[in-house]
Amino acid sequence: MAKSSQVKGQDEVIKTFEHHARLWEKLPEYTELRWDVFPWPMLNKPSSPEDITYAAVYGYLSSPYHPEKDRPQKDRIKEQIRRWHPDRFETKLLPKVIEEDKEKVKEGAGSVVRSLNSLLTKSNTPSFFD
Repeated sequence: MAKSSQVKGQDEVIKTFEHHARLWEKLPEYTELRWDVFPWPMLNKPSSPEDITYAAVYGYLSSPYHPEKDRPQKDRIKEQIRRWHPDRFETKLLPKVIEEDKEKVKEGAGSVVRSLNSLLTKSNTPSFFD
């Protein structure tokens, strides 16, 4: 079974969120980054940009185990957009990505941003996240 289709239990999901929080803190310190290092906003680690889907990003942000579940969903989306926005991502993190992963990471980040922008647009619809 592919990694992206495995279902995680509550403890594993919580560990994923904790791991992602630690990675976001450490990423600026890294001198070299690879695809596998990034805390992609999904519950299951993607193996390619094609694995980063709207449904997977939505599942991550709407998880009942999300550490910021008490914050409005729209705020969680905006926080992720700030992290992944091309102006910031491509100047601060992409230059640190090893050459062989650079295009893949750029494409993956683009998929994340497109999914997040769609979520933000839909979050303006009443009762979308209920």
